[in-house]
Amino acid sequence: MWQQLAFVLLFCFSAVRSQVIYSIPEEMATGSVVGNIAEDLGLGLDRLRSGKARIYIADGMQHIELNREKGLLLIKEKIDRELLCAKTTPCALHFQMILDNPMELYRITVEITDINDNPPSFQENDITFEISESAVIGSKFMLEKAFDPDVGINGLQSYSLKPTDHFGLKLHDQADGSKNVEMILQKSLDREQQERMSLLLTAVDGGEPQMSGTVQIHITVLDANDNAPVFTQKTYKATVSENTQKGSKITVVSASDADEGSNGKISYYISKTMGSSRNLFMIDQLSGEVKLNGEVDYEISSNYQIDIQAKDQGGLSDSCKLIIDVLDLNDNSPIINILSMSNSISEESPLETVIAMINVNDPDSGLNGQVHCAIDDNIPFAITSPSNNFFSLRTQQELDRENIAEHNISVICADEGVPMLSSSVSLQLHILDVNDNAPVFERNFYEAYIFENNAAGDAMLTVKASDADWNQNARVSYILEDSNINGVPVSTYVSVQADNGVITAVRSFDYEQLKDFQFRVKAQDGGSPPLSSNVTVKIIIQDKNDNAPQILYPVQTSGSVVAEMVPRSADVGYLVTKVVAVDVDSGQNAWLSYKLQKSTDRALFEVGAQNGEIRTVRQVTETDTVKHRLTVVVEDNGQPSRSATVTVNVAVADNFPEVLSEFTNFSYDTKYSNSLTFYLILALAVVSGLFIFSLIAIISVKIYRWRQNKLFYKTATSLPVIPYYPPVYADGTLQRMYNYEMCGTTDSRMSDLKFVRPYSQNTPVNVSRAGTLQPEKNGQKEDPFLSLECIL
Repeated sequence: MWQQLAFVLLFCFSAVRSQVIYSIPEEMATGSVVGNIAEDLGLGLDRLRSGKARIYIADGMQHIELNREKGLLLIKEKIDRELLCAKTTPCALHFQMILDNPMELYRITVEITDINDNPPSFQENDITFEISESAVIGSKFMLEKAFDPDVGINGLQSYSLKPTDHFGLKLHDQADGSKNVEMILQKSLDREQQERMSLLLTAVDGGEPQMSGTVQIHITVLDANDNAPVFTQKTYKATVSENTQKGSKITVVSASDADEGSNGKISYYISKTMGSSRNLFMIDQLSGEVKLNGEVDYEISSNYQIDIQAKDQGGLSDSCKLIIDVLDLNDNSPIINILSMSNSISEESPLETVIAMINVNDPDSGLNGQVHCAIDDNIPFAITSPSNNFFSLRTQQELDRENIAEHNISVICADEGVPMLSSSVSLQLHILDVNDNAPVFERNFYEAYIFENNAAGDAMLTVKASDADWNQNARVSYILEDSNINGVPVSTYVSVQADNGVITAVRSFDYEQLKDFQFRVKAQDGGSPPLSSNVTVKIIIQDKNDNAPQILYPVQTSGSVVAEMVPRSADVGYLVTKVVAVDVDSGQNAWLSYKLQKSTDRALFEVGAQNGEIRTVRQVTETDTVKHRLTVVVEDNGQPSRSATVTVNVAVADNFPEVLSEFTNFSYDTKYSNSLTFYLILALAVVSGLFIFSLIAIISVKIYRWRQNKLFYKTATSLPVIPYYPPVYADGTLQRMYNYEMCGTTDSRMSDLKFVRPYSQNTPVNVSRAGTLQPEKNGQKEDPFLSLECIL
């Protein structure tokens, strides 16, 4: 029935200040429903579960519990209002309900209403009075008050006394709402008629059903004591500081009695009421000095009210009230309770994000109980107080995990008492990483060198990038960016290992085809979305000595032998010919040196080591043979060196017949060989008949010269052609196309080598019997010994 009376008195929708109030009777059974908090606050059950809704009670008394599955507040243990609040009204439980994600706090108040579960009771079972028979009508006798822990209508309401032949009751209202009970003499006593009386005092409450308590009053009638003691004040007030030592004097009460002798002797007593002050104070029966008999604590009770009686020897008495106020001292440090705390927070969290909610209690009062909390100034957080005794820790600045990954936040809460007392708590907060940093390469530009003819798969260099983020966001992968090198994808040249950035060659490189190339490598982290950066890598290919020198001149042919003619009158140093060679390598690998390997007569010829010129070493003599075969070795300067050889035929003679007789292996066309024999016989016949037939001789000579001219012109087509080499030679070799004109005479030292005369296909060329070339100029023949025009 009482469960049905539970209702919501107040409901607010503020995240911190929302409040709901329930009212329930005391002594409800365990598991009883206090109220449907989910419905009353407008919260769904899913919100209670996801927010991990929980109850926080500051004093730790867990009378109420929360059922998250049903959204109900239930009685966890039976509540006794008298134990919880004593006489304090209204009696209420104040606690909070806390939810996370986002953090919310709701205030809940459960008012505990009283039920009539306690009857009025007296401290003693019997009360004894000795009353003089001379007591006048209207004399007052203070009775012990009954104690009922219930409040309101369920508390003590009235007293009754039976029988009422001599005495009646009179009630006096007190400032604290209680009633003093006095027994009033209504009819004179006569000890001779009735020496002893028994009365029954009954205390009745106003509950339903009504409950009562009784005490027996025993009266002995004495002779003459007609003046009762009288207190100088009806109410005394005193103060005592908490933590005052036991036995300390509080105050002195005083009463007077007009009687003399034993009837005027007064004794002081503290009323034997049931309350917290029962054994806390004591009074000297003779002097009326009130002393502290225990320890007072302002946080338990801030004031005490004591009923003191003064009795004379005749049994007459008077009463007064002593009100003792307890002075608060700052003897309690603030108590810090963490209501809710996030152990981690993302570094991209917005400002004013709540990290923790804190409740701080200080049992002291006034300034002693006023608390303020603070944190360090050099951290990106702030602490605010959305409501009394509640504090929230919030972000005040942007967070950066790369700068500080973890914060140890020290919260210090201090009261305003003197001396100031404080408490502190340390909160540890981890900053969760966000992918806000791109990988950064250790260098702005990478350059690597590799020798040509490398093996596929050789590692060339390693690129390295670092990411200031953490975990997956800092995991860097390396990617080769798409590009072309000479129209070919870069992936056919190099590859990049994604996990460690090692760049390897996919193919073997040839310096003569590719000297260097560039490409870009991208470093990408594992965040979502991923961030990346790139860097340029340049690969420089270094030359190896993998090409032997190539002989450009003299040209070696298999069908004929070309001979260089040296006249017998040649001086020392006569230039016979020049060996021309190139090396497609570069640098020192292309530095060529010339050396005479074999010679028919080593004493006659030498080769220039640097220029390849073949010259005579001494004067040619008549005894020197006509035919000489020289083998020249051309070596480069590489390691190991490579070489090429060329054979040079040299004829020492002054005319062509001598050359022809020695070099019979010259190859001619059969048609031209027969014609030459015919002309020789004809010439011999003409010379023999010269003296006889001069006219015939002149005609024969002209015919002979005409035939010679025709022979050289036609034979030129069978000469070997000097091969053409493309202009791809580098570093010390011929890199461009040049036309050379080289003209030789019988004196090689007078020969001329020109570099500017262009080659012309229209220039007529004559071929001598020795195999040399003779150009025609303006229809006239040049010197028939040597004239050579070639293209290198």
